[in-house]
Amino acid sequence: MDDKENDDDRIWQIGVFDSHCHPTDIMASVKDFSNMKARVLTVMATRSQDQEMVEKTARMYPTHSGQDPSNAPSRYVVPAFGWHPWFSHQLFDDRDKQRQPDPVEHYKSVLVPAPEDEDFLRTLPAPYSLKEFLQRTEARLIEFPFALVGEVGLDRSFRLPEGPSAMTGDVSSKTGGSEGEYTPGSREGRPLTPYRVNLDHQKIVLRAQFELAAKLRRPVSVHSVQAHGLVFDLMQSMWKGHENPSKRERKKKADTINAHASDKAYNGPEIEQSLPFPPRICMHSYSGPPDALKQFLNHTVPADIYFSFSTAINFSGTSSAKTISVIKAVPDDRILIESDLHCAGETMDKLLKEIVHKVCEIKEWSLEEGAQRLKRNWIKFVFGRYSS
Repeated sequence: MDDKENDDDRIWQIGVFDSHCHPTDIMASVKDFSNMKARVLTVMATRSQDQEMVEKTARMYPTHSGQDPSNAPSRYVVPAFGWHPWFSHQLFDDRDKQRQPDPVEHYKSVLVPAPEDEDFLRTLPAPYSLKEFLQRTEARLIEFPFALVGEVGLDRSFRLPEGPSAMTGDVSSKTGGSEGEYTPGSREGRPLTPYRVNLDHQKIVLRAQFELAAKLRRPVSVHSVQAHGLVFDLMQSMWKGHENPSKRERKKKADTINAHASDKAYNGPEIEQSLPFPPRICMHSYSGPPDALKQFLNHTVPADIYFSFSTAINFSGTSSAKTISVIKAVPDDRILIESDLHCAGETMDKLLKEIVHKVCEIKEWSLEEGAQRLKRNWIKFVFGRYSS
């Protein structure tokens, strides 16, 4: 066995933690996780059809309360429940309303341009209650105490596909996993229409899910395409008034505390107050420029912002050079890796190994050092603490 094989074996021994993937898009592939080399999959929900499937997958590979995630005896799934911006048009905001909107009028109000094609409108599903979705998601998050909120976000570029969702047969040649059909609602293999979801509606859906994550103190996995500034603005509006103090403010506060220390009895540690923003946020397959990192990483930002990278999204075509610059600029303790793949199996392992190698090469880490760092970062992002 050569040195490269030894290094790769060591990566798997340390543990590879996929921070964002979609194996429930090919539900038949989920059983293949048991034969994978990766330690953990963080499995995203995106729409009405896959919430229950993500829940089922989490039951198949449970995360046990109190278990040290770095030394878990078997592979496990961390579920994430959320509604993706690609499907945000399917939700109507009824939190302050009693009446369900007319489906045609709803879609005309949230799609741009407003569709007049009756045949297209008839292919769209009956819109779903945002209020009911949030209630069901909260119940799932409570049942799964380590679950994330995701995949959520904003997307300026995507367009709705035509017709009913595709159902395909053999996909094993693409995925290296089991044969099976795509879960209903998939966008695979469908030509695109000119219609987009207006950003105001996307923001309503995203903010509602951020608020739920804040309420239950859960991390969030965020999709952002050509919308990094808008995502940051929304986050900033939620933590307004809770920013970390500047150096000058910290010094002033310390001086005040010291001046009054003798006058105040110690009453034990302060209890963390309820905060109106999620505690940890991952910008998944981050595609923004290096300069945009500065706003997310400003010392006044009170949430911990992470950035994850995949070969599928970040190292395809002309994006590679920008991604290299971004990875160099991301702090060592805020970087994660992912496959973003729709099927568990050999290809998912292959993509994960490739992105670990890429990140380690760019960061000038040894593979062992990099695997350890990436593992610690994932544990901190998901659980809010480093492994004991």
